Amino acid sequence: MATSREQILSALEGVIDPELGRSVVELDMVRDVSVEGPRVAVTIALTVPGCPLRASFQEQVDRAVLPLDGVDEVELFFDVMTPDEKAALTTRLRGGVAERTPGISVDASTRVLAVASGKGGVGKSSLAANLAAAFSGLGHRTGVLDADVYGYSIPHMLGIRQRPVAVGDDERKMIVPPVRGDLKVMSIGFFLDENTPVMWRGPMLHRALEQFLSDVHWGDLDTLVVDMPPGTGDVAISLGQLLPRAEALVVTTPHRASQQVAVRAAQMARKTNMRLLGVVENMSYLRREDGSQEALFGAGGGEALAAEVEAPLLGRIPFDPRLGELADAGEPIVLAEPETEVSRAIVELAEAVAATRREQGVGIVKPLPLLRT
Repeated sequence: MATSREQILSALEGVIDPELGRSVVELDMVRDVSVEGPRVAVTIALTVPGCPLRASFQEQVDRAVLPLDGVDEVELFFDVMTPDEKAALTTRLRGGVAERTPGISVDASTRVLAVASGKGGVGKSSLAANLAAAFSGLGHRTGVLDADVYGYSIPHMLGIRQRPVAVGDDERKMIVPPVRGDLKVMSIGFFLDENTPVMWRGPMLHRALEQFLSDVHWGDLDTLVVDMPPGTGDVAISLGQLLPRAEALVVTTPHRASQQVAVRAAQMARKTNMRLLGVVENMSYLRREDGSQEALFGAGGGEALAAEVEAPLLGRIPFDPRLGELADAGEPIVLAEPETEVSRAIVELAEAVAATRREQGVGIVKPLPLLRT
């Protein structure tokens, strides 16, 4: 007996758009289904031509339809959505988002973790990328926002080459973020030519961050990891305004100078009424072949910072050259080499963060003082 069209559509409900995270049937992306004896042909309408994730659709459709009785062959064809279909898709995707701040598309139930540092060179971005991968590995629906506008590096560290897709018209435009596995990622780097410098002042930075939080389809995230720029500039202030429920994780190295500068990032988090979740000491030591630890960058910075800002030291991450090598290759070490000591330490950090009771900040409750010269 030939398989019916209804049976095929039911099976296709299990085919998930990798970027949108929803069923192709639910999103009305299945344009046509035809059955000719044991041969089934399926046409899926994509948001843009030349979608780099076509292989995922092919694998999922084969896995969903081929097991049906009477099906011996499945052919998958692709088409492109019309402007009206894109507008309808945008409306469907925006539906059901709980309000956080007017226009902000990140759901209020999403835990926002701002990874901050007082200065550059402490491994903040590589830690943020691997921490996000660790959350995803723990089963969290995770997104990564590269808010380090001047030093964007998250796409490179996660090996993402595809660009975001804009869906809908100018008034209802929605940006679909690229994905790495189950990770959703957004960065200013996706919109620039390689190594193009960003020369923006404060209002432009605020607008970029606002757009990443309002026009990007993040979907139903459990955790959004935000890679903050080092220091205490405009982006940190904007995040406190736009995401009042954000929590800050401050990264330092054991070196005394790094610890002293990191205090400012912790103070900045509190001045914008974020919750200071804790401190991470990165590059704490190098594990020698004989099992001993070598302090490459001094000792005690993490403990000193935690004591000074009265926050817990949530993790000490060892130095491992492989972390940087794999980041250059676009591979998070927690995924590529999960048994290494540094990978286990980052996963333990993710578990420690997940185990903390979530307490919401209140955002900036009064304007920060403006100093004039």
